[in-house]
Amino acid sequence: MATATLPSTAEIWRWLGEVPDPEIPVISVVDLGIIRAVRWEGDRLVVTVTPTYSGCPATAVINLEIERALREKGIVKLKLERQLSPAWTTDWISAEGREKLRRYGIAPPADGTAIDGVLRQRSERLSGRADPIVACPQCGSTKTEKISQFGSTPCKASYRCTDCLEPFDYFKCI
Repeated sequence: MATATLPSTAEIWRWLGEVPDPEIPVISVVDLGIIRAVRWEGDRLVVTVTPTYSGCPATAVINLEIERALREKGIVKLKLERQLSPAWTTDWISAEGREKLRRYGIAPPADGTAIDGVLRQRSERLSGRADPIVACPQCGSTKTEKISQFGSTPCKASYRCTDCLEPFDYFKCI
């Protein structure tokens, strides 16, 4: 790509917003909050990615999908940087991403996104419960119980609603 025709970083962010998370395809890598920065260094695009956790098995697939998507848009010179600090937190999931999770049947993290960028106190501390209060994504009831600390992926726990009796995954707060 010639320097005069480089796409804007806003356009790059839009393109990355179309790259789905491989484990939860209804949410994009942008909504998940793992894309930390997009910048041009001359004619080379640099995308900074923070994995959800250092051992996430989807990290390699995510990087391949980011690279594939950007190359399909004509990006020739590309560098993916891995940023581990600050560590990713579920507070980085966008409000739209949280709603997409809920509609998909996964309860989003109970903490919510902090307006000031600092994790709010965890709901379990406020409620006095060992587990957070998790609303059922099917019926909205907060009468739920944890079945297992681990769900379909390591970042999710298995829950069940005691009102509608439906099982569901809860995206754990990190």
